[in-house]
Amino acid sequence: MHAAVLLLGATTACTGGEGTAEQAGPPSVRPLTGTQLVIATGVDVTGKNGIRKHLVDAWNTLQEKQHSPYRAQAVILPGSADLQRSQLLAALQSGSAGYDIVNLDVTWVAEFAAAGLVRELPPEFVDDGDVIDKAAATARWKGKVYSVPYNSDVGLLYYRRDYLIDGAGIEEGKLTALTKKDTTWNDVASLMDGVDAWARADKTEKSKNYRSAWTSQLSPYEGLTVNGTEAFASAGVHLTDDDGDYTAAPDDLTKGIAEFRRRTDSAHTLDSAFDSDEAGTLKDFAEGRTAFLRHWPYAYRTLHTALGNGKLGVAPLPGAVLGGQNLAIAANPGMTQERITKAKELVRFLTDRTSERCLLDAGFAATRTSAYTDPAVSCDGDRAAPSAPAQSEGNATDMPRDPSHRPLYAHDTLLPALQTATLRPRTPFYGAFTHAFTTELSRLHTAAQARSMPDEAVAGELDKELRKVLPSN
Repeated sequence: MHAAVLLLGATTACTGGEGTAEQAGPPSVRPLTGTQLVIATGVDVTGKNGIRKHLVDAWNTLQEKQHSPYRAQAVILPGSADLQRSQLLAALQSGSAGYDIVNLDVTWVAEFAAAGLVRELPPEFVDDGDVIDKAAATARWKGKVYSVPYNSDVGLLYYRRDYLIDGAGIEEGKLTALTKKDTTWNDVASLMDGVDAWARADKTEKSKNYRSAWTSQLSPYEGLTVNGTEAFASAGVHLTDDDGDYTAAPDDLTKGIAEFRRRTDSAHTLDSAFDSDEAGTLKDFAEGRTAFLRHWPYAYRTLHTALGNGKLGVAPLPGAVLGGQNLAIAANPGMTQERITKAKELVRFLTDRTSERCLLDAGFAATRTSAYTDPAVSCDGDRAAPSAPAQSEGNATDMPRDPSHRPLYAHDTLLPALQTATLRPRTPFYGAFTHAFTTELSRLHTAAQARSMPDEAVAGELDKELRKVLPSN
């Protein structure tokens, strides 16, 4: 019996190799038989027995009730996100694995669609008026739907209330103001100035671990691409159009470089940030070495467990980039119509209103507006993970909840951040783009010559490298 595999990707997009979609040939015909749908998954950020597994288990229970022979089984695909992408590309191109469904990082959709590796889907899979517009945009390529948003992601700004309010004496209203749509990095930087000044003058134990105002994922991997894109977006700079064509000019790039340098070169930035990923920055923030942290929504539960309500705050991040994963159906010609139908049913189940609410309750960013706003939508007992609280106040280790049991920050902070998020370039050449982008940006912190170059010169070098890897009009 051949396996049907659903790949649930990593938390953030990977830095891919430099192969292009045009190099990929059509998949070999490998007939898929049997009724076992095997789900290969990256690590679920909600835990070993996390919500994704419970959603799959719930689908299996439904199949049993409907007397259907189909079942799904979850397995973990080994390696980093980069390695998972490479393995998946190779398997789909060669037909060496019987994949039915793949869960693609949002930055991979264009590549897999352009290569003919995933199947076009009916528009109603995403055009139902409920899927968040920015998330729905990641599901398309060249105007056609090739995937369905499963869980979204967006950069958030976490902050230490104990440092800012109890230490630096910053008024609550100034922190509340961070939730406004027009908040800029200047607003954040002024708060960083305040907490830095306090920490330098403080002689108590409160600031003993403090080192710098903020940290982020600035190591030369996809985290650096995300931070760079967020800085460029804050400066009003976008690199490609909806078709993936390179549209930026050197003057635009100069603005982006200036903003990126302003965010990362200042004394506000923790030194270890330039070698850090998601795990390292989370640890630095939780242990008190910084007052601010750029991170993803899944960090909220972990940080609340470590710090509690009194010490932790969260707000939208200026220029925040959208992340997430989308489900797609493989274009293997060996799939029978029955298998295609069951694959579509599974995708619909995992992305419907109830499942999206379950994902939100567990700590993911849901892709549907109803998960955040509709009082009639809840996570039923068949799909909820055991860790999901039954009471609005949660428990000692759970994140705070609103009266409808949603994460307390979901409606006023997370949803607006998703609705206004910036998309990374959508292009079949994303792997080559992110490699070029991170290479040039990392030189600003690792190469003395690059550090001394004016913004215009750095922008010229970046423009030259991006024109090598991206098509332009």
